[in-house]
Amino acid sequence: MDLKSACRMCLFPVQMLYYIVRASFFSLMPSRRKDLTKEVVLITGGGRGIGRHLAREFAKQGARKVILWGRTEKCLKETAEEISLSGTECHYFLCDVANREEVYKQAKVVREKVGDVTILVNNAAVVHGKSLMDSDDDALLKSQHINTMGQFWTTKAFLPRMLELQHGHVVCINSILSQSPIPGAIDYCTSKASSLAFMESLTLGLLDCPGVGCTTVLPFHTNTEMFQGMRVRFPQLFPPLKSEVVAQRTVDAVRADKAFLYLPWTMHALVLLKSFMPQVALEEIHKFSGSYTCMNTFKGRT
Repeated sequence: MDLKSACRMCLFPVQMLYYIVRASFFSLMPSRRKDLTKEVVLITGGGRGIGRHLAREFAKQGARKVILWGRTEKCLKETAEEISLSGTECHYFLCDVANREEVYKQAKVVREKVGDVTILVNNAAVVHGKSLMDSDDDALLKSQHINTMGQFWTTKAFLPRMLELQHGHVVCINSILSQSPIPGAIDYCTSKASSLAFMESLTLGLLDCPGVGCTTVLPFHTNTEMFQGMRVRFPQLFPPLKSEVVAQRTVDAVRADKAFLYLPWTMHALVLLKSFMPQVALEEIHKFSGSYTCMNTFKGRT
């Protein structure tokens, strides 16, 4: 090993400590927020649930245009009309993000009719809430195609133009289940783990791309139609998140250029515990919290 390499190795721990202290310091200081008045925001799954609240919040925070993608025209139309009445230009397009050709086709239509998308929010997702052996093969594929592969197609459709403009942001509404899976939702947990790896890789890949950033949101159980019927053992200790809170915190994280957002902040402790605790201890935590049975009453979106 040469002298230069040896010096770099010795300095590495000092650098890491410096970055940790600096990040901790800036997290306590009020940071400058990005102005959204020139942004064109596209939200997949934008007709209802978190997607609808994201549309409201981006409009409230001054986004120039909001575009909604989804598979249910009634929901998309209702949300688009609501956003338009608030004074923000809003458009909607029917698009199944699992269909690669449809994504590329509708992306072209969006560029021609509305303009360049500068903030892409990958929010569309499905969950079936069954064990592996009880799951239909087509349903399992559907989860992976929408929750994971859909992000590949939408990002490939809109990211190149962001890179040309040196201006843009890719957002992913993920889940804490990507890092702490539960039984009874094997399709969802697997797809979200893949989605998280996609975003982590994409975030690192864009470090040298000025003006283009990423935000990954990892919320705890959120009170939406998609998880209707899901129960936790201690709702007083672990209350479900409200969709509007997730939307507010997400938009704020985008404006602050925050790469990863855990909701609530206590989810950091869960990830930390998992990194060093033995498997038997993790199993006892799952038993205590009731995660083994939380999907027993799951109904999902009707």
